[in-house]
Amino acid sequence: MTSRVPPIIVFDVNETLLDITTLEPLFERIFGDAAVMREWFAQLVLYSQTLTLSGRYTPFGEIAAGVIRMVGETRNVAVSDDDVAELRQRIGSMPAHPDVAPALTKLRDAGFRLVTLTNSPPSAAPTPLDKAGIAEFFEASHSVDSVGRFKPAPETYRLVAEAHGVATGDLCLVACHVWDTIGA
Repeated sequence: MTSRVPPIIVFDVNETLLDITTLEPLFERIFGDAAVMREWFAQLVLYSQTLTLSGRYTPFGEIAAGVIRMVGETRNVAVSDDDVAELRQRIGSMPAHPDVAPALTKLRDAGFRLVTLTNSPPSAAPTPLDKAGIAEFFEASHSVDSVGRFKPAPETYRLVAEAHGVATGDLCLVACHVWDTIGA
C-alpha cells in the first residue's frame, strides 16, 4: 500500500502558526490574570460557531471585541475602547511559534504546496503572516470572510479546494484545534 501525499497542506493561522500567548500581557493588565485570555479565546470560538450555526456572520475581529467586553462585564472589569484597540493591534502582530519557519521550510523544500485558512478577515499589507515573517511560505491565504461562515463549516474548506481546483479530500489540514480538524 502506497501513501498518497496531499498536493496542498492547509494551515490554520491563529494559535497553530501564530503565538496567541503574546496576548496574555493585555489580559494580565486588564483583568489581573493572564489566564483570562484562554477564557476569552474559548468564548470567541463559541460565538463564531454559534453565529455560523444560526446562519449569521459578523467579522471575527468584531466578535473578538464584543467578547472581551462581555468577559469584562461578567468579571466587573471595565474594558475601554483603548483596550479593544490594543487587542486588535496585538492580534494583528502575533509572532510565529519558533518551530514554524523551520517546519515550513522542510515542507516547502519537500515539494508541498502550502496555503492558510483563517477565521480572521483579510487584512491590509503587511498582513499578520508578513509581520510574523512567514508569508513567503504560502502560495495563498484564505479567509472565511469570503463565504461568511466560520470554521468548522464545510463551506470554508470547500472554499480552499475550489480556489485551487482540487477535491476537499486532496487537502490536508494542519491545526491545533480539534474543531478545525473535525470540520475538515
